Amino acid sequence: MSKYKKVVLCIISILIIIPLSIYGYVQYKLKDVTVASTYKSKIKEVDGITNILLLGTDGRKNETAFRTDSMIILTIDNKNKNIKLTSLARDTYVSIPGRDKGKLNTAYFWGKEDLLFETIENEFGIGLDKYVIVDFTSLMDIIYALDGIQLNIKESEIKEVNKFIPECYKFCKNPNKGEMELIKEPGKQTLNGYQALSYSRIRKSDSAIFRDGRQRKVINAIMKKYQNVSFTKYPELIDAITPYVTTNLTSNEITSLAYTGHNILSGKSLKNALKEGEFPITDEIHSKGGVYGNSGWVWLYDTNSICVLRDFIYNDIDMEDNEYLLNNNNISLNY
Repeated sequence: MSKYKKVVLCIISILIIIPLSIYGYVQYKLKDVTVASTYKSKIKEVDGITNILLLGTDGRKNETAFRTDSMIILTIDNKNKNIKLTSLARDTYVSIPGRDKGKLNTAYFWGKEDLLFETIENEFGIGLDKYVIVDFTSLMDIIYALDGIQLNIKESEIKEVNKFIPECYKFCKNPNKGEMELIKEPGKQTLNGYQALSYSRIRKSDSAIFRDGRQRKVINAIMKKYQNVSFTKYPELIDAITPYVTTNLTSNEITSLAYTGHNILSGKSLKNALKEGEFPITDEIHSKGGVYGNSGWVWLYDTNSICVLRDFIYNDIDMEDNEYLLNNNNISLNY
């Protein structure tokens, strides 16, 4: 079963813009998904910036140790009135406190959220102590509750999407899934739950970095669809989310973030409110992928480019516009 656990991090898109009109219902449902946490970030908080680590896992809930399949830093930026999604490649080569160097996702394997927080703080200087863990099954139920999402499928992606559809269809328990349907042609089209999950699992046709990009496209499509959803769908969406979520955010914290997220999204179009980034920076200059040491295939990154990641999250400087990337001549890979 673990091979099916290819996580798509999308439900936070709904959690941060929960309609306040169903506050009581939301508070009641979220009591079942929150857990206590003692970890506190050593990095001083920046006023107006809230960072939350979104985790998808490749393990079952009753397993004691497993790796994270996807890691995205959700930044709710109340200073600049936007929301950022920054993907951290799971194969990024990092120093893990108390361990040797290895892939970023092994930090979760060895020490769960606390060690992953500490690793990210030490390696990148990003303060984190809040998380949301998502089971991939939630993706399908949410998308069915939204009556599908629109995605643009490339010709080169069709074969790989269809390769995963039988697995995802078999695993999908939604009573509305109907007969299995493959993707027949490229272009913009409405995908159902198991089709969208299959799309997000593609990796062979390019790389994990591109797969992270597809996951963010799914998040974007869900948020866009959610902005126009009927009020009567709200309880159904909350019911679809809660069985598949674990978080150390309290229900009051989630509701507070809902206020902020709702205000940000109501003041701008989705296109202008949502920003996306990824690290390492895969421009063939500031990173290098390959087999290294005993860690298998990893991403080595330019340690000087950490400023680009921090500037994006804390200073709202788009990665492609960062002065370091435009003018630097001092590359230092993290061997």
